[in-house]
Amino acid sequence: MKRDNQIFDLIEQERRRQTSGIELIASENFVSEQVMEAMGSVLTNKYAEGYPNKRYYGGCQIVDQTEQLAIERVKTLFNAEWANVQPHSGAQANMAVLMSCLKPGDVFMGLDLSHGGHLSHGSPVNSSGILYHAVAYAVEEETGIINYDRMEEVALRERPKLIIGGASAYSRDWDWKRMRAIADKIGAILMGDISHPAGLIARKLLNDPMPYCHIVTTTTHKTLRGPRGGLIMMGKDFVNPWGLTTPKGEPKMMSQILDSAVFPGIQGGPLEHVIAAKAVAFGECLSDNYLAYIKQVQLNAQSMCQAFLKRGYKVISDGTDNHLMLIDLRTKFPDITGKLAENTLVKADITINKNMVPFDSRTPFSTSGIRVGTPAITSRGLKEHEMDDIVALIDEVISNIEDNTVIEKVAGKVNEMMSFRPLNAW
Repeated sequence: MKRDNQIFDLIEQERRRQTSGIELIASENFVSEQVMEAMGSVLTNKYAEGYPNKRYYGGCQIVDQTEQLAIERVKTLFNAEWANVQPHSGAQANMAVLMSCLKPGDVFMGLDLSHGGHLSHGSPVNSSGILYHAVAYAVEEETGIINYDRMEEVALRERPKLIIGGASAYSRDWDWKRMRAIADKIGAILMGDISHPAGLIARKLLNDPMPYCHIVTTTTHKTLRGPRGGLIMMGKDFVNPWGLTTPKGEPKMMSQILDSAVFPGIQGGPLEHVIAAKAVAFGECLSDNYLAYIKQVQLNAQSMCQAFLKRGYKVISDGTDNHLMLIDLRTKFPDITGKLAENTLVKADITINKNMVPFDSRTPFSTSGIRVGTPAITSRGLKEHEMDDIVALIDEVISNIEDNTVIEKVAGKVNEMMSFRPLNAW
């Protein structure tokens, strides 16, 4: 068969881009060789609709074992009683939970999208906001931190049937115990979407939602450093709140409802090659090597945050507990948008993403802020003493936003800094 050079040339260009640049997008990371090996394996050939030992196709005896291994490993990693490893993405995991817990038009509550919440937590252009009635809690303008008293006020006023904790651009830890108390007060289900800090939570560097949240979802990439995909877990299974029963008249457990929501509710055949790669990643996350890595992610984020503050940038909430930070450019560069900063930094081979900041005066397409994270650069072996150098390069570009000579000079420094570092040094 003739090699498809058009595609493989593009893949090689992307490999060079990743290798030569500084990757600071908080939701991106570099997987290990064995994770990629599992993803590119013959498991991609196998259709396996259903669940282990309950498939609609024959020949699933091997993929049953790989999927069960993924389930058992992630249950150990997060101390969960039940897990579904089939969701193709975090957004689909969230969709399955909402479909399991809500009827169209029901009220649920999540963090305001402009304050760091996620698209699948109630955006009007997402299925979560189209099918259900989303209401929001917010961060405080003065502190950039969630006020749980005000969250409770919104919950008591709106009476949501489900509350989501979690965000895509929030740098502080979550008070899951307090959120469970709020949910219990109104009889709501509490869901934790830990897609960003999952790795830090798994290794006990942040508060654990599993004892408090009825249901926990996450992506399997980002800080978990696995393949792109989703995951649903429960610390303890429970009887569904609607009194539904099985054909035998037995109470239906939440695990049964969630399984049905994933398949056949929103997906057909699972991606067994990706599930195998998830199993590999979960095994890596259980290792001492990963524990050292994820601790370094947190140390690097805190060091980077201090470097931004030292140079006069406004960091939302004045710090970080996890792997990311949100920078409001308006204090230091009132005329520079997040979009312009992103596009210009890309020219210097520094990849970040524009991001809304709380109480932003600009649109989501221009933004006043940027989001920065440390998982990917930590995977490449960088330590906290190098974070100041990276922030200095970012500052040099933004301070000379229209000077192509400076931008090219910075790109050269970036390429030199990353020239000897593998994509995954751990």
